[in-house]
Amino acid sequence: MGMSNMNALTSQNIVAVCDVDYPYVERSLAGRLRPRPPATPPETLTPAQARVWLEKRAADDALAHEQAVRLEHAYTRAARYSDYREMLEGRRDIDAVVIATPDHMHAHIANRAMQSGRHVYVQKPLTYTIQEARTLARTARETKRVTQMGNQGHSFDGTRRIHELIAAGVIGPVRAVHVWTDRPQRFWAQGIPRPGQAASASAGPPRVAQPATSASDPAVPPRWSMRTVEQAVLTAMAENPQSPPPGLNWDLFLGAAPAIPYHPAYHPFSWRGWVDFGVSAIGDMGAHLIDQPYWALGLTMPTSISASSTPWGGPASNPASYPLATTVEYEFPARGEQPPVRLYWYDGGLMPPRPPFLPDDVTLPRSDGGGGVFVGERGIITYGTYGNNPMVYPAAAAAAADAVPKTMPRVALSHEMNWVEACKGRATPSSPIEYAAALTEVMLLGIVALRAGQGRKILYDGAAMRVTNAPEANAYLTREYRSGWTL
Repeated sequence: MGMSNMNALTSQNIVAVCDVDYPYVERSLAGRLRPRPPATPPETLTPAQARVWLEKRAADDALAHEQAVRLEHAYTRAARYSDYREMLEGRRDIDAVVIATPDHMHAHIANRAMQSGRHVYVQKPLTYTIQEARTLARTARETKRVTQMGNQGHSFDGTRRIHELIAAGVIGPVRAVHVWTDRPQRFWAQGIPRPGQAASASAGPPRVAQPATSASDPAVPPRWSMRTVEQAVLTAMAENPQSPPPGLNWDLFLGAAPAIPYHPAYHPFSWRGWVDFGVSAIGDMGAHLIDQPYWALGLTMPTSISASSTPWGGPASNPASYPLATTVEYEFPARGEQPPVRLYWYDGGLMPPRPPFLPDDVTLPRSDGGGGVFVGERGIITYGTYGNNPMVYPAAAAAAADAVPKTMPRVALSHEMNWVEACKGRATPSSPIEYAAALTEVMLLGIVALRAGQGRKILYDGAAMRVTNAPEANAYLTREYRSGWTL
């Protein structure tokens, strides 16, 4: 994410970068500079279509290379730091900071940056805990810094069109919304014990289990059961501790998280599924998918939340990684004349039931990471990740939607450049912390409910930031930081 954000800002004067693993950064940059291998058009295309396909691919490659060269230039001329505290305290030429670290360090860096007078762009989720979200909202309000969370879809046309259609009432009152994502499948691991505990979690000493074969007929293929696959994964993770690779400052990576030994299962990238560092799929994709109903329906804090899931990685009382798949049900109160809303979240590839009004020949969107559907009295609106491609059903509602004018301002620039223009006093930030903190709180309440117990409904007092019927769940609204790290 950090590389993508930096790529969007190469038109600006990037004076410093801060990272705990520069060899990884440089490998990523080298990958961007490396040309894609040649490709052939799909066989289903006509010769004319194939020419267009090749021309577009060549244009895309040329643009990607141009962007990579600009990115390399910006990176090589910027000063380098590994400790953000040294960077913020040691330089007076930094006006604004982009924060794209693992989730557990967002609040610490953003809070310190705002308190030192810098504007901040914080990747999603805004924070690791609800208490941190409240703290950042207060600091942003007190310091009057220009802020933005990295939920890019909030700047996209689709999200704003959904807002207009809901406001116009084209599908009638909305009482239910379903939101889903395919994460973490194919992206990062969850539902597994901590490295080093893997051996004790399996039967017998760690070893690579051999798939069963048929003694009577060697031609029968090996039998890879789920147990065999699980044993192989646990064996591969059993070696612990390991030394961090050269160039990685593991202590600074940990930051406020517990002091655990390094393992390649945590870094790079795979940190999101581990409880110490990330907040699972709902933290990753909720900002791109819950954003649309939260904004368009004018939702506030939910009054109750319940969650169910597949098993945690490790004991549920002190898990190491999040479950492979989760469902969450939120109940939001009425707002003026708008009815109460139930919002359902599905991750790990789970999908909602087929909604009413959806034509038989239409399927719910699953590409680009997920989608959502508003269920109204007279129709539905489906959308993809970031609010892309909103579709209205049935035909009568779609005809009404065609007549709804565009009334909301559109963001002409990228989400990152919208923030830059706001920092310079020339625009309004699309998703400032004032809004993003509340959205993040809703997302993280799904994690709180999951920690409270399978299927257990927790009652939430948003004004007091308190779970009222399960006092022990309030411990999950915040976290204890490692010694030497305070917010």
